[in-house]
Amino acid sequence: MTLLQPLRRISDAVNLVAIVACVACVLIMLGISFTAFLYKLATGSTLSWTYSLARLFLPWIGFLSMTISLRYGEHVAMTLLVRSLPRLLLKVAAGLCLGVIALFGLMLVWYGWGFFQGASQVYMVSDQIQISAKFTAIVIPISGVIVLLHLVQGFDLLEHFIDDDSVIDGLIDTADGEKRS
Repeated sequence: MTLLQPLRRISDAVNLVAIVACVACVLIMLGISFTAFLYKLATGSTLSWTYSLARLFLPWIGFLSMTISLRYGEHVAMTLLVRSLPRLLLKVAAGLCLGVIALFGLMLVWYGWGFFQGASQVYMVSDQIQISAKFTAIVIPISGVIVLLHLVQGFDLLEHFIDDDSVIDGLIDTADGEKRS
């Protein structure tokens, strides 16, 4: 158990980095799109490279946000069915769910790495801007590694293990402790 605590802190730190990277990708996309909008307003013509460049950030946003939602237990779950199970079957179902998540992470790493190595195309954003397909392909194995790292969080990844009453009590206690002006 002494190994799990440092790994959980690493998982939390990696999750924070993923959040910052997602926000940065969204801001870069918005900046590119806003630049294209301002250019169109000012000149009446369009920049040919803005759409192509902006869409290169979509895989990063999609894959990294998947790992973030996994970390917070916001993934698709059959909560009603799972909560109706006896405690023993609930633990078995949760273990199977974590196993499937681990398999998914391993597949992302295995097949994503092969995809990354074979990505030899160059995206022609414009005559002057050329970006290797490796830029978008590398996010697949990276997200697989993050998914596998988040598995050290254990049952905390699964929303049906959250005790609703304790969450509500915690929120009430927090609200009661706040000073109102």
